[in-house]
Parts: sequence; structure tokens; C-alpha cells
Amino acid sequence: MTTTPHNDERQTSRIAGAPISWGVCEVPDWGYQLTPERVLKEMREIGLAATEIGPEGFLPAEPQAMARALARHGLQAVGGFTPLLLHVAGHDPLPEVERLLEGYAASNADTLVLSAVTGLDGYDTRPELDAEGWKLLLSNLDRLTALAAEHGVRAVLHPHVGTMVENGDEVRRVLEDSAVSLCLDTGHLLIGGTDPAELTRQAPERIAHTHMKDVNAALAAKVQSGRLTYTEAVREGMYRPLGAGDVDVEAIVTHLTSRGYDGWYVLEQDTVLTEEPTARGPVEDVWASAEHLRSVLRDSG
Repeated sequence: MTTTPHNDERQTSRIAGAPISWGVCEVPDWGYQLTPERVLKEMREIGLAATEIGPEGFLPAEPQAMARALARHGLQAVGGFTPLLLHVAGHDPLPEVERLLEGYAASNADTLVLSAVTGLDGYDTRPELDAEGWKLLLSNLDRLTALAAEHGVRAVLHPHVGTMVENGDEVRRVLEDSAVSLCLDTGHLLIGGTDPAELTRQAPERIAHTHMKDVNAALAAKVQSGRLTYTEAVREGMYRPLGAGDVDVEAIVTHLTSRGYDGWYVLEQDTVLTEEPTARGPVEDVWASAEHLRSVLRDSG
């Protein structure tokens, strides 16, 4: 596999990777976990400029050690996917996030990606949220947005299958009743019933971060109907390289660039591995996504 560097450094420098594209995930028993050394090396080989931090334990916890690990591979830290309990009375998420943000400065990370998890392992089931739970969740989102801003970091909420903010009504409620910005995850939104291209048209000013993935709509429909769990669908290949699925990637990028979006495009294709790949492995799909996104960005610019 060879790559041809794109001449538009401004566009290329906004494309980042995510360890989950290599199967590295915070969910217990998700699958075989590749080493940070391999993942970061392959990110740089295909021309990515930055990475999300990944789950706890993937990179060193000590801020300077994390910065050195990334610098060895010529990568910047974008920030990270941060699963938090935001709806449980008596549980304050701020101290945990305060400790996390102290490390962001050392690695120049600028985006805190929040996920309103259920408290259960994985993303295959979720409880209903009552009025008090919603009130607390929305309040915590605003508190975390303000806390992150004090550290020079942008907080964004990631609507995600199997969390407390999954479907279209829940996304709208967050937009209407909180000040938090959104992580536009093109796959999770589609699976949850929100058209990501339409959301990009309707609320571009609230989108401050993107997770770019493509989706096999037939498998997504099986998740929506309950015929497959989320994890089962991921194992069957629900997520596809950009341009190989049913997400309107071109429309999304066009809408974002026309409104002056200057955030990250994170290539995030959830993957489950059963063993160490003997050939190139997940990097092939990430490379295909990167090449497609570079082409789309060039055409939209």
C-alpha cells in the first residue's frame, strides 16, 4: 500500500484517527486489542496528523509521557472519547473530567468528546430516562461545557447507540435545552434514526467535531429493529470505509465546509478483531477512508 501526500496541508492536517478503527475499545471483551505502538505507527504511515486518545490504558496516563508517546510518531492528540454517567443523582462527573483536562494541555488536545453512558457494560441495551434524569443530564452537560472552556477545551456531546442520547428526539432535546456542542458521528446518528446530512444542514453552528464513518444501512436496520445487537452488527461489518456505505459523506462535508467548519475530521470505523491480523489488517480500511475524505475535501474546497 502506498500513499500520495495531498498538497493541501490545511485539509490534510484536519484528518485524525481513532484507536477504535483498529479495534481498540473501552468495552470489556470487545475483541483482540492491538498495541499502541502498532496503531500509532500505522496512523502516521497513512498520513494522519492526529489521534483521539483512546480508552484508558491505551496511552500513558501521565500527561508528559502521553505527549512523548505521541511525539515519537509525529502525532497530535485531538482529545478523547469520554464515557460518563451524567444522569445519576449523587454522582458528580466533574472531578473525573477535571483530572482528565489537566493532561490535555501537555498534549495540546483541544476537544473533550462526552458520551452519556448508561452505567451498563457495552452498547447493546439501555434504560429509559425519566424527567429528573434528563434534567440532571442536561445540567451536567452545561457544567462540563463550562469546565472544559476554563481549560481552553471544547466539550462536545457524542450521540451514540446504546447511550442516553441516541435517537433523533434525544438529539433535539440536547440541542434545545443545553449549550453543549455536538460531535457529528455520521454512523451513530444514522443508526439512531437521525440523518447526519440533514442535521448538518439544520444546525451547523452546533457541530464542533466529527467522527466520520460509513454504514451498511441494511445491517443498521437490523440494529434498529432489534434483530441484531449493536456489537453483533459491528462484527458483521456494519461500518464501512468512507464511500463504501450509505452515508452521504459528500453532502455532509460540503455543508460543513460551506459554513466554515474548522474542526477535526476523525476517521472512526468501529471494528472488532478476533486475533492479531496477519496481513495489513484494519489500516487498509482507514487508508481507504482517508483517501476518500481527502478527495471529498479537495472537491468541496
